[in-house]
Amino acid sequence: MMVTEPESASNLRFVGYSDMAGKADGTQIMVNKGHAFVCNPFSSGTTVLDVTDPRAPKVVNFLPVHNRSWSIHLQSFGDLLLVIEEFNFYSVFNEGSSYYDASVDGMDSSRYGKRGEDYSAGMRVYDIKNPANPKAIGFMAVEGLGLHRIWWTGGRYAYASAFLDGFTDHILIVIDMTDPARPRECGRWWLPGMNKAAGETADWPGRVALHHAIVADGVAYAAWRDGGFTSLDVSDPSDIKLIARRNWSPPYAGGTHTGLPLPDRGLLVVADEAVRDIDVEGVKHTWIFDIRKATNPISIATVPIPTDQDYFKKGGHFGPHNLWENRPDAYQSSRYVFETYQNAGLRVFDIENPYRPEEIGYFVPPPPAFSMDARAPGVKQMLHTADLYVDRNALVYMTDFNAGLYIAEWTGDASVF
Repeated sequence: MMVTEPESASNLRFVGYSDMAGKADGTQIMVNKGHAFVCNPFSSGTTVLDVTDPRAPKVVNFLPVHNRSWSIHLQSFGDLLLVIEEFNFYSVFNEGSSYYDASVDGMDSSRYGKRGEDYSAGMRVYDIKNPANPKAIGFMAVEGLGLHRIWWTGGRYAYASAFLDGFTDHILIVIDMTDPARPRECGRWWLPGMNKAAGETADWPGRVALHHAIVADGVAYAAWRDGGFTSLDVSDPSDIKLIARRNWSPPYAGGTHTGLPLPDRGLLVVADEAVRDIDVEGVKHTWIFDIRKATNPISIATVPIPTDQDYFKKGGHFGPHNLWENRPDAYQSSRYVFETYQNAGLRVFDIENPYRPEEIGYFVPPPPAFSMDARAPGVKQMLHTADLYVDRNALVYMTDFNAGLYIAEWTGDASVF
């Protein structure tokens, strides 16, 4: 029987669990209309669960994707669900190879097969008026390997990282959602050097690629893996302008994953993703930036590294994965930061004093019963808490590469919620 009680916890208690009908691999999660939509990186699709009773999540549907593609990220708001489709890079790169080491180079996507036949690439739109039975109503194909992640909160524009022909890796595209059945690209931006087809060249170390951007007040806060982050004026999608760029890799290890703006406080929280086992790569941090002067972001602190266990000895990936992104239809806070931390589970930080963040809670699920990760050899059967959804009722939904869906409840200071 699967052990579901946490390995360790503080100010959070176990509520519910699902192995997602054997498809226990989970990445991004959205909760909408009493249902959780969970991406499956290795099972090629999206699992739909009824979570109206969070103590007993129930799988009600599965949305398959081409078996050589993955749908690892999605967004949902109102009656729509947007799901990315992209060539599954894990099918050709294992844990020890160059997927995270250098840009994959999309100059010639044909080496991965014929798009539309050997893999699918683009964004699929589902009508979820009936959330248990999503209905596909539109698809935006792209000329390339597909999309990685999207930011969309129900407005006219969605913002996606796209791997397009001619570019070295994922760039920013803006998608007009005026007609959800016919989404269309209406703007794009990339770091100079990425447009190989136009003759641009770059010699930067590591992998420079857009992971994704979060947009607030007409500004996109974009994370570029080993390329740091940029703030971009996207008020006119046809004429995107750079506001500022910062990069700390090297000397730090890179992997910038998420930039979470807190505009009311003039702060930006930036998480660098751990992409290797802790005995292979350096410690990754979550940074606090002062962005009161938009053109001059200043790093002022990092959040504490978890110490309730010896996570170095525990092994696997130890470090940030993703931040809760303060979606407008769910929990929002400019003081409390919820973050997944891979082999250290879920962590909660109080940044009332942004110069001295404090950890105030954590929930570390038990080790997974089995591994879904297909990138063997070299992948340890370890906890890998990946993504999260925080609702207004003090519930936190957490996904794992191998261990399914956990639901926990905040039991600490009620003022947090």
